[in-house]
Amino acid sequence: MPDAEKSAGAERKDYGIGVPMETPGFFLKGSAHLYWGVKNRLSQIFNPKSGRTVMLAFDHGYIMGPTTGLERLDLVVPPLIPHVDCLMCTRGGLRTCISPEVRKPVVMRCSTGATVLRELSNEVIGVTVEEALALNAAAVTAQACIGAEFERETLDNLSYLINEGNRYGLPTLGVTAVGKEMVRDARYLGLACRVIAELGVHFVKTYYCEPGFEEVVAGCPVPVVIAGGKKLPELDALKMAYKAIDQGAMGVDMGRNIFAADNPVAMAQAVGAVVHELAAPERAFELYNDLKGK
Repeated sequence: MPDAEKSAGAERKDYGIGVPMETPGFFLKGSAHLYWGVKNRLSQIFNPKSGRTVMLAFDHGYIMGPTTGLERLDLVVPPLIPHVDCLMCTRGGLRTCISPEVRKPVVMRCSTGATVLRELSNEVIGVTVEEALALNAAAVTAQACIGAEFERETLDNLSYLINEGNRYGLPTLGVTAVGKEMVRDARYLGLACRVIAELGVHFVKTYYCEPGFEEVVAGCPVPVVIAGGKKLPELDALKMAYKAIDQGAMGVDMGRNIFAADNPVAMAQAVGAVVHELAAPERAFELYNDLKGK
């Protein structure tokens, strides 16, 4: 068979002798030694050019029912999709209200078992990794309730997702849930983020705090994105996003501060300017008002 290539006129092959093969790392913190599939999916969630992400969280209904601003997922979410990098949602919300033609990556909420009417830390896994893959998820997620009544159970849920996800190259996002009795300070958030990072999550969602957020990020060996939390005035939300990025966060996972804004589409674009372009919050707020007026 090798002789078949010796016919007259056959082109000489070029093996690039003398040019070493590049062995690049990976642009995300703590991710250089992950499987190819995990890296590929993470590079869908995080923009490789900026290294950061704007995630749109609209999974609130799994514990809160028809959240204010999300009464109609099918009307609220689709206009925002072009202006964010990633969707964080439940399987029910995804397959009933999001078009299959959408190409944005999905982080699938897999935990269930509690609502705002009961103890929120008492959760189980409701969506298997196989189901998440069948829905073409780019990552799976569950919350870890460090210090809560059912702390061990939530860490068990997270461990299941990590272990099963690793079999298929599917990343896991660990969410540091904070109950009413927990203080959202750097000491607590730093502990919670470090615990779940050492457990093996590939990125962490936590709250921004002052002072000491830069220490929370520095002590976490995987990327950190911040939760939007309660609804803030638009400029205040942009300031929070800017400070978080400036102190080392690699993105935001905002819900109410986008979909409950006076103009959600304009707010999504303003948040994107802060996260990806490092626009000052005042400049991003000007952009928001300009877009809002059109």
